[in-house]
Amino acid sequence: METARTVSDRDQEASLTREEVEEEEEDNEAEREGKEEKLHGEGLQSTEDTKPLQKNKAWKPNVYCTLPKDQYYFVGRNISIYESIDSYGAIVWPAAVALCQFLENNRKQINLEDKWVLEIGAGTGLLSIVASLLGAWVTATDIPDMLGNLSCNLHRNTRGYSKYSPQVAPLCWEQDLEQTYPRSVYRYDYVLAADVVYLHNFLDPLLVTMRHFCQPGTTLIWANKVRFQSDLQFTDTFKSTFNTTLLTEVPEENVKIFMATNRE
Repeated sequence: METARTVSDRDQEASLTREEVEEEEEDNEAEREGKEEKLHGEGLQSTEDTKPLQKNKAWKPNVYCTLPKDQYYFVGRNISIYESIDSYGAIVWPAAVALCQFLENNRKQINLEDKWVLEIGAGTGLLSIVASLLGAWVTATDIPDMLGNLSCNLHRNTRGYSKYSPQVAPLCWEQDLEQTYPRSVYRYDYVLAADVVYLHNFLDPLLVTMRHFCQPGTTLIWANKVRFQSDLQFTDTFKSTFNTTLLTEVPEENVKIFMATNRE
């Protein structure tokens, strides 16, 4: 069945074609091969225990379309996000927009300048783009199938405008965390997560992943739009696992943003 592509004249220039997706992937692969990955922490340096990332296939949506809110404006930049309706991870969700607004408007409270930031469940990459434009050294993660689109969105919106080039890496919640991201090597100042809680079977793996990365000295910021009873149950578990503070609420979107730190 031939794929459908409906893009308005206004957005046609900003929309990626399939050729651009593939070209971006080639550029990113060349960049990865040309330099050693820089790590963070107490003199974080590459070690033999740090496994090289596998090459990720470019994600290609089955349905091309322009959604009502595919253009955003943060940190003085127009941000164009490539979305598709055939995957949860290929759509910008309300909590991501709310957290972007909060980070931009509260730079003194949450100062990301020169900080090491990890986003889990990055999806289309909007939150990682904003964190990068705010001066952070960002690693955006998601399942392998999402990384092609994620990488394209990140680099097309930050190249030439960010202090540091954002990185993209695969992360499947709970799976081989200590082998792939050993705690002694991968230490982050901030861990960001937005709209990663919804009606699915991965809430326990998500919490394990949050605990793995939220080490002493790390601040976890989680934004969530409450949709189901499972959201409230996860929130209770989240509060009992970490030291938490409610940073803000967005009542019209039913979004809450929490800050959490390790209890150890």
